[in-house]
Amino acid sequence: MRPNNTVGSMLSERQKARQPAFAVLVDPDKADARVLDQIVAGLGSSPDLWLCGGSLLSVGHIDAAVSEIRRVSEAPVCLFPGDPNQITDHADAILLLSLLSGRNAEYLIGKHIQAAFPLHRSGLEILPTAYLLVDGGASTAVSYVTQTHPIPPNKPDLVAATALAGYQLGMSHVYLEAGSGAQQPVPVSAIEATRRVFGGILWVGGGLRT
Repeated sequence: MRPNNTVGSMLSERQKARQPAFAVLVDPDKADARVLDQIVAGLGSSPDLWLCGGSLLSVGHIDAAVSEIRRVSEAPVCLFPGDPNQITDHADAILLLSLLSGRNAEYLIGKHIQAAFPLHRSGLEILPTAYLLVDGGASTAVSYVTQTHPIPPNKPDLVAATALAGYQLGMSHVYLEAGSGAQQPVPVSAIEATRRVFGGILWVGGGLRT
């Protein structure tokens, strides 16, 4: 059953109250009962939001992954898809990612065309999201799979300009990402520069260790 409050509304309310939300990203290939129980036990409670998806789906199944998350938590589940095959109407919402930091047309619009009708039929809450990969000091699955280069971490104005361009194109969410396996997280300077020009929902992930 979907929560009464939409994911977008929940995040907007948090933003207005200057209260950050905490989301945990789960790879569908690793979303088994043991891992999820460990996550919840380690946090001491459920996160505000779960993200489910990855750059490559090899053995897992997106429906099963979402079902496992539902078993351990009542928090909303938002898809974070690396491909149209990671779409399921068992979730509450989807970050519809457009990889603006790259120049691969497949991840700017091609994948979206493939997913358009399934999404239209799904009933999922769609959150249009500018996805920006920032160099975290190591090659990542995102960069390899999409065949794109990340934005240099010492160019905060370039990160901000790319985010602003996404906002001007109608994307109400920006996801700054260093990528799974990154040695360093997205620099604070890039986050600050983006927040100065972007009034929507700002996500930051990748390269986090604690």
